[in-house]
Amino acid sequence: MNDERRPALVPQAPEGAEVITLGAGCFWCTEAVYQQLPGVLNATSGYMGGHAPNPTYENICEGDSGHAEVTRVVFDPAKLPLNKVLDAFWKMHDPTTLNRQGADVGTQYRSAIFYESEAQREAAETSKAAAQGKFQDPIVTEITKAGVFYPAERYHQDYYKLNKGRNPYCQIVIGPKLEKMGMDV
Repeated sequence: MNDERRPALVPQAPEGAEVITLGAGCFWCTEAVYQQLPGVLNATSGYMGGHAPNPTYENICEGDSGHAEVTRVVFDPAKLPLNKVLDAFWKMHDPTTLNRQGADVGTQYRSAIFYESEAQREAAETSKAAAQGKFQDPIVTEITKAGVFYPAERYHQDYYKLNKGRNPYCQIVIGPKLEKMGMDV
C-alpha cells in the first residue's frame, strides 16, 4: 500500500489539553480553520460516528459507512476555552443544512460535535442554543458521545497547507472560508 494511502498517525494530546471532534462538512476545510486558531495544538482529519471499522476515504464517499468526515481538535483550554472552539465551529459552516455543506452532499458531510466528557456535552448544548439565534433555520447539528476516531489517510492531512496553490477546491471553497473567519489564505 502506498504510504500516502495509509492512515495518519494520531498525535497524543499533551497533559492538560482537551480533545473534541467536529464534523463541519469537508474535513479539509475544518482542519484548515482549526490549524490557524491560536491555542489549537493539533488538528487531524479523520472519520467518526459510523459503524464500519477502519474506514477509508473510498468507504466514506460511498455513503454507507455511517461515518462523518471530522477533525479531531486538540487544544489548550488555558489559551483557548472550549466555548471559543465551538464559536469557530458555528461560524465556519452552515449547521442548518442536513447532510450538506455547499456542493458536498451526503451523511459524511453532516454537522456534528463528538464530545469526550459530560462537561463538553453541556458546553456543546449551551453553545448550540446560543448559536441558534444567529440562524433563521433550525440547527441540525448532532451532539454525540465520541466513539473511535479513525485518522484519514496521510494525503488528507495538512491538505490546504500542501495544496492551496494547485487545487481548485482549496481556492474556491477553503480560501473563502478562511477569509470569512479572518484567517490567512
